[in-house]
Amino acid sequence: MVVYLAGAITGVREYKQVFSSWERKLTKSGYTVLNPATLPLGMPDASYMPICMAMIDQADIIALIPGWENSKGVNLEISYAEYQGKEIGSL
Repeated sequence: MVVYLAGAITGVREYKQVFSSWERKLTKSGYTVLNPATLPLGMPDASYMPICMAMIDQADIIALIPGWENSKGVNLEISYAEYQGKEIGSL
């Protein structure tokens, strides 16, 4: 099963460590994990969301990292995932 990690990135200082920790846990449980926190820095902000949407297209489930609630990006990802009929769950 392919899991897309959805969590707050903008304004979160240690986001790479948080995403990496969840990726390791899910990988150990047998999941294939799509981790948007591994995308390279330095692109315009508007360039990231289309890549994330393409990742969501390939996922079976969207896993919400705690603290996602106030993230505009995650709320967009949830709306898109719901539109695509993806399963969404909290970690």
